[in-house]
Amino acid sequence: MTTRRFLYLDAHRLSAYNWQHGRLTLDESFNADENGQGLFSQYIQSKTKCEYSLLVNLSEEGHVVETIPFLQGNDRQALITRKVGQHFLGTPLAMNLSLGYEKAKRKNERVLISAITNPGMVEPWIQRINDAGIPLTGIFTIAQLSGLLLKKAGFNNNRCLLLTQQEHSIRESFLVDGHTIFSRMAPVHDSSIAGIASSFSTEAGKLHQYLLGQRLVSQEEQLPVLIIAHPKTLNAIEESLPDRRQLNFTIINCHDTAKKIGLHTLPEDQHSELLFLHLLATAAPSQQYASTTHRHDFRLSQIRRAIFATGVVVLLASSLFAAKELYRAYSLRQETQTFAAAEADLNWRYREISATFPQLGIDNDTLRRLTARHADLSQQQRQPGTAYRNIGRALNQMPSITLDSLEWKIGRFGSSTVASAGGSMAVANLSGDTETTVVRGKLQPERNATARSILATFEQFIKLLASDPALSIKVVQQPFDMESGQALRGGDSEDEGMQPRSFTIEVSRKISP
Repeated sequence: MTTRRFLYLDAHRLSAYNWQHGRLTLDESFNADENGQGLFSQYIQSKTKCEYSLLVNLSEEGHVVETIPFLQGNDRQALITRKVGQHFLGTPLAMNLSLGYEKAKRKNERVLISAITNPGMVEPWIQRINDAGIPLTGIFTIAQLSGLLLKKAGFNNNRCLLLTQQEHSIRESFLVDGHTIFSRMAPVHDSSIAGIASSFSTEAGKLHQYLLGQRLVSQEEQLPVLIIAHPKTLNAIEESLPDRRQLNFTIINCHDTAKKIGLHTLPEDQHSELLFLHLLATAAPSQQYASTTHRHDFRLSQIRRAIFATGVVVLLASSLFAAKELYRAYSLRQETQTFAAAEADLNWRYREISATFPQLGIDNDTLRRLTARHADLSQQQRQPGTAYRNIGRALNQMPSITLDSLEWKIGRFGSSTVASAGGSMAVANLSGDTETTVVRGKLQPERNATARSILATFEQFIKLLASDPALSIKVVQQPFDMESGQALRGGDSEDEGMQPRSFTIEVSRKISP
């Protein structure tokens, strides 16, 4: 597992800290010489699974606010790089921060450019880290973190001075809207409590005079001055502060500040670097001073972590999918066993019941084929209902005709059974694509009816049957015996003319498949 280490560099030495759960522990310190740098190389070689962040507190630090035209992308970066070269002789340890746009002047942008003007004091340590292939997350400064410290401590002054002590110097920063516009270091020649208190008072006045001369503050402005001090120096600093109307002093207890920002390791002396290191561990700014070359190994470590995290996610997803499929396979196996047990139980019950059946003399397979064939034949069976309905409609309109018999058949004539009008009917299940119905009946003539009127009535009955185009009508027997060349005559007596006249008709129809 990758751990985090924080390096603090000043003009005299580099100190390595370990941060865990809000506690900072000093690992080792290395003097700013060749021997110290060699020891530092050995130190980082023994802790290769670490990421390092460097906090710098050097006097060689510059800040300038520039107004540039509205640009974007590579054009903006090229202009800022040129500004860095103009102000700071092209140092690679530089950063820029946008302060917003001027609405009244063609949307010009105000940019704060900061740089470590003497990279020679930082480069040897960075080179040792890069040679070891250890990730460097970034380079930061105390002046850069000053605004964040005041914000975390609950001070939101738009314009103020912040004075802190680190080792044998006082860091003096002028902040506007939380951003350090100017910062410098003043040496402390007397490290006693009285000497430190006097230095704070003196340096605050000097810095105020400098800001007045640079027109960064006005004569009428009352400037807040915030001093971070150890509890044992609070009274001495309070007594040493002059009565200045233009400077409004506020002394901040460093222990209270440590509790507000979540630092569990309280500073033991006046030095405040622990506060800034904790801020770097918990809320590091997005801007920093290291170049892309310096952070190459850190970018590689980020890519490795991203690949590893992706692999873990894919592995977890695969494991969940595999678990789901295993559970599904287990459920299907249990369901299969349940169905198999149910089938075995049903087979056993069937054998018990079938043992009580009368013996048919054939096996089950043959019986199953016979029943299947019977079902097919039953589905293919045709009934004479349609033919009988057609004849019935015609008979309803002809009351003088009485029905003697109906003979319905499918296929060749003579293969079906006869269905008589007064008896039962048996239907033959014959093959064929034509059904034929033989109609035998009698025509009862009316009183004084002639042969021609009887024939006209019969022809009308034929027309009624032929009204359905699907039917084919064939007259087998006419009501009168008629031969070619003979004249049609009535009966010799009135009783003979009233006798019923028999006839036979075949009605055929194609059966649709």
